[in-house]
Amino acid sequence: MVPTVAPTASAQQALGYPSLFLLVLIGALVPVVPTGALVSSAAVVAFHQTAPLTLALVFVTASTAAFLGDMALYWLGRRGMKSKNGSRWLEAIRSRAPEERLAQSQEKLADHGVAVLVLSRLVPAGRIPVMLACLMAEWPMRRFARGNLPACLAWAVTYQVIGILGGSLFREPWEGVVAAVALTVVISAAPSVWKRIRRPAKA
Repeated sequence: MVPTVAPTASAQQALGYPSLFLLVLIGALVPVVPTGALVSSAAVVAFHQTAPLTLALVFVTASTAAFLGDMALYWLGRRGMKSKNGSRWLEAIRSRAPEERLAQSQEKLADHGVAVLVLSRLVPAGRIPVMLACLMAEWPMRRFARGNLPACLAWAVTYQVIGILGGSLFREPWEGVVAAVALTVVISAAPSVWKRIRRPAKA
């Protein structure tokens, strides 16, 4: 039985890490893929595996893919800013950055610089408005990269911890995955729910 289990686990890892990398990369370029839930789910599976360094590989894979995806999207956005007709990537960024959020991001970016970029990846729906603010402030690629690297590392750690917590609460990996995904969905939806609750009070 043992010789047949080991290759199966190895095969799952060989397919899992490239899939995680590709999905997080796509999620960074097209901000509709729930990349946080993907990282948490991968962390749950890694937590239940006995192979060493699985959690470290999830962290490296997720943070690297997020960083490269962000850099690619920022580069495409810069090209759109320089183009007279813009670009569909720039339009996609602008469509996901409401004027109110953009104005707040620009103000915070002017006051705190790179720190805002780092925090933006930890705040649900905070990444795109801050990225657009960086584009409008004409940050060069190198400056954006210096802030984006710790942002992606912090993001990967945060969602991996969520996955580890979910995995530690349940014996079966699928139960931990469900718990981790549910928690990431709650975290992502919390800001919009809070805004809806506050609106009647202001009115």
